[in-house]
Amino acid sequence: MAAGLARASVRHRRGTFLAAFLAVFLGAAVLMSFAALLDTAGGPHVTAADHDTLTIMASVVGGWGVLVVASAVATTLAVAARQRAGELALLRSLGATPAQTVRLVVGETALVGLAGVLLALPAGYGGGWTLLHLLQDTGQIGDGVGFRFGASALAVGAGGSLLAALAASFGTARRAARRRAAEAHRQAAAGGRRTSRFRLAAGVLLVAAGAGCAVVTATAVDGSKIESQSVAGEGAVLSALGFALLAPVLLRAVSAALAPLLGALGAPGRLGVLAVRQRLQRAASAVMPVVLCTAISTGTLSMQAVWNSAHPHLSADDKGTATLNYVVVGMLAVFSAVMLVNLVVAETTARRGEFAQLRLAGATQRQVLRQVAAETALTLATGLLFGTVAAAASAVPYSLAVTGEVLPGSAVGIHAAVVAGVAVLALTAALTAARRTGRTPATAALRTAVAV
Repeated sequence: MAAGLARASVRHRRGTFLAAFLAVFLGAAVLMSFAALLDTAGGPHVTAADHDTLTIMASVVGGWGVLVVASAVATTLAVAARQRAGELALLRSLGATPAQTVRLVVGETALVGLAGVLLALPAGYGGGWTLLHLLQDTGQIGDGVGFRFGASALAVGAGGSLLAALAASFGTARRAARRRAAEAHRQAAAGGRRTSRFRLAAGVLLVAAGAGCAVVTATAVDGSKIESQSVAGEGAVLSALGFALLAPVLLRAVSAALAPLLGALGAPGRLGVLAVRQRLQRAASAVMPVVLCTAISTGTLSMQAVWNSAHPHLSADDKGTATLNYVVVGMLAVFSAVMLVNLVVAETTARRGEFAQLRLAGATQRQVLRQVAAETALTLATGLLFGTVAAAASAVPYSLAVTGEVLPGSAVGIHAAVVAGVAVLALTAALTAARRTGRTPATAALRTAVAV
C-alpha cells in the first residue's frame, strides 16, 4: 500500500519531485566521474606512479566533492519534504501513524532517487572517461591505462547520492510526522525559524577547520609546489560548507543590516525583508549553492592565477594541473549552478498561494516581482559575501605562500565575473518562476496551492 501511495504522490507532485530527481541525477553523475578513477587505478597495466596519481585525484578532489554533492542533495530533499509538512500532518490526522508517514516519504524518495541514479550512469561513465583522457593528454597518466567503471563508481557515486537523499527525507519526514496538523501547517508556511544546535555546532567546526587549512597554507605549505593547492582548496570547501550550515543565522544578520536599504525602495522592499524573516529556513536554502559556487570557483581559479603569475613559463605538469583545475571547477560550478536554479525555482513555485493572496489583496504583478527581487537580493548578498570569505580563506594564504603578495590583480576580475554570473542566474531563475506563477488567475492559483 505504501508503495502505491508513493507512486501516486510522485505523479501528483511532479514539480517537487523533479527538483529532487535533478539533485540526485547530477550528484550521482559528478561523484561517479571521480570515483571511476579508483576503479581505473585498480586495473591491469597500471604503474605505481599512475596508480598514485589516479588515487590522489579521486581521493582529494572526489573527497570534498562528496561533501559538496551530499550537502546539495540533502538540502534539496529536505526542502522537498519540508514543503509537504502540512500534507503529512493531515495524513496523521486521518489516522496514519508516524511510521507509515515516514515510509511514504522515504518510498517516494527511493523511487525518485533510483530513477536519478540509473539515468546518471551514462553521464558518470562519460565524465570518468573524460577525466582519464585529460590526465593522459596532459602527460600525467600513461596512454596504456584503460578506463574502468565498476564497484567504486557505483558505491560512491550511486550509493552515496541515494543514501544522502534517503537520509535527508527520512530526517525531515520524521520530524514532520511528529507534529500536530495546526503546528505543521504553521511550520510549512514559515519554513521553520530555529536552527538546531547540531547544525550550528557543525557549521562552526567546519569554518574553524577551513581557517586551520588557511593558517597551514600560509605558514607551512611549500609554495614552490603546485600540489600545495590541495590544502588551500580544502580551506575554501570546508569554510563554504560551514557557512552553508550557518546560512539561516547569517541570512538573519544580513537581512537586519540591509533592511533600511531595502525599506527605502518602498513596500516591495519592506515586504521582501519581512518575508525572508518569516520563512528564514526556506529562504536560507538557496544560500548554500551560492556560497559553494562562489567559494569553489573563485578560490580555485584565483589560486591558479596566483601560480600562473608567479611562473610565466609553465611546465607540462603545471599546464596539466591547470587543465584539471578548470575541468574540476567547471563540473562543480555547473553542479552548484543547477542546484541554485533547482532550489530557487522549487521554493518560488511552492509560494504560488502566497503570491495569489498578495494579488487578491491588491498587489500588482510588478510589485510581487519586486518583492521577489528584494528577497533574492538578500539571499545573494549573504551567499556572495560568505562565499567570498571562504574563497579568500584559500586564495589569500596560497598567494602569500607562493608570491608573498595578497593576491594578483587578475583575481579581482575572476571574482567579479563569478559574482556577476551567480547573481544573474539567481535573479533570472527567481523572477522567471514568480512571473510564471503570476500568469495563472489569482483565485485559480490559490485553489491549486490549497489542493497541492
